[in-house]
Amino acid sequence: MSRRTQPDRVQQVAPAVERLGDDMVNFYLVDHPDGLVLVDAGLPGHLGQLREHLARSGRSLHDIKAVLLTHGHPDHTGLVTAAQRAGADIWIHEADAAILTDGPRSAMRHAKPERSMLPYLLRRPAAISGPLHLARMGGFSGKPVHGAHTFQGDHHFDEFPGRPQAVALPGHTQGTVAYHFPALGVLFTGDALVTREDMTGHTGPSLVSRGFTHDGAAALASLDRLAELPLVLLLPGHGPAFADGPQAAATQARHNGLH
Repeated sequence: MSRRTQPDRVQQVAPAVERLGDDMVNFYLVDHPDGLVLVDAGLPGHLGQLREHLARSGRSLHDIKAVLLTHGHPDHTGLVTAAQRAGADIWIHEADAAILTDGPRSAMRHAKPERSMLPYLLRRPAAISGPLHLARMGGFSGKPVHGAHTFQGDHHFDEFPGRPQAVALPGHTQGTVAYHFPALGVLFTGDALVTREDMTGHTGPSLVSRGFTHDGAAALASLDRLAELPLVLLLPGHGPAFADGPQAAATQARHNGLH
C-alpha cells in the first residue's frame, strides 16, 4: 500500500476511537476529552498518515499524552520515537522492554518464535507479503528507544485519559498485554488475539501462528484469561473489530487452534 492512500484507512471504530494503519497493521488513536492516547504505534511509514490526520482537527503529535504498547514487535512500535520526541510517555510491559532498547531487529532474539517462517511460506507463498510490507514501511530500520516506562503484570493507568487497564496476556511475546478502556467499552488485544492471520490466511478470531509466537502454550492459556473479561468490542492489532466479546473470541480462537 502506498503512503498516498494511507489516510483513507483512518476509520472510526468506536466512540472516541479511530483505527489507523493499513490493510495489514492496525494502531489506534483514543480521542478522549482529557487528551489523546495511542494504543500501539504502527510502522515508521505511518508517520505521515498520523500527522495528516491530527492536523485535520488542528492538533499535532504534541497532543498525544501517552503511547501504550501491547508488545514490542516492530509493526507495533514504529512511531514511538516520533511520539516520544513530541512529549508522549511510552509504556510497555517490562518483559518486552529490551526489544525497545535494543532496536526492532532484536525482536526475534528477545521473543524467538517457536517455528521458522519457511514452512508457512512453502505452504502459502502469499504469506511473504507480510514481512515484505514491514520492510517497505521501515519496520526494521527503527532506532533503539530509551526512556520508556515499564510495568509488571496487570496495571491501572488512572493518570491517563480514559483510565485504561493493562491485562497481561503472555504468549505471543513474554510481555504481551491487552488494554481495556472500561468507559469506552473497548479492549485493544494487540496480537494476543487477531482477526486476520497473514501467515496462514485465516480470518476471524485466532492466535498468531507459531512462526511469530514465542510461547504457544502460554498464548493458549491466555485465552482463558481473555474469556473472563467483560463484554466489550475487541480491537486487534491485525484484522477488523470483533463485536461479540472476549468470551466468543477466545472460544473461536481455541477452536481454530495454533498453527
